[in-house]
Amino acid sequence: MRNERKAIVLDTTAFIVGFNPYDLHEETYSVPNVKEELMEDSTAKLRLNAAVKSGKLKLREPAVQALNKAREASREVGDLLSLSEVDLKILALAVQLKGEGYTPRIITDDYSIQNVAKKLSVDYTSIITYGIKFHLKWLLYCPACHKKYPPDFESERCSICGTRLKRKPLSKSPA
Repeated sequence: MRNERKAIVLDTTAFIVGFNPYDLHEETYSVPNVKEELMEDSTAKLRLNAAVKSGKLKLREPAVQALNKAREASREVGDLLSLSEVDLKILALAVQLKGEGYTPRIITDDYSIQNVAKKLSVDYTSIITYGIKFHLKWLLYCPACHKKYPPDFESERCSICGTRLKRKPLSKSPA
């Protein structure tokens, strides 16, 4: 039996709340864009930079195919509009590592990342929140004219009246 390779993928909140990559035995990853979400000269950014400099944290840009897979899963569950490009890259990196034979886990308190991670069959762990209680599938709708859209609708605006779309849960299953 071969040793299982384990990887942890850290999102921005992990650094903000003080998560220490040195406490882990697994390989630890994040995406380069996480640096942009941390304030200059903050403890969080210093923690990230120190972990990168020591080699404990590896910053990797996910492949386009993995990013497309993360984007599609986000679209399918209706979380695409709630995720930043950095969030999508975090999910994509986990997908890529999984494809490389790792058992990855995302460390995040972001409920949308957790919801999409479940869709992608990627484990996740919360740091300071309890994590999501339900995995949701969302319905997009226009609050002005009440037109309904599928969760994978491409625009943030109603095609009829131009109002910014909102979302509400269409279905839920226990997390």
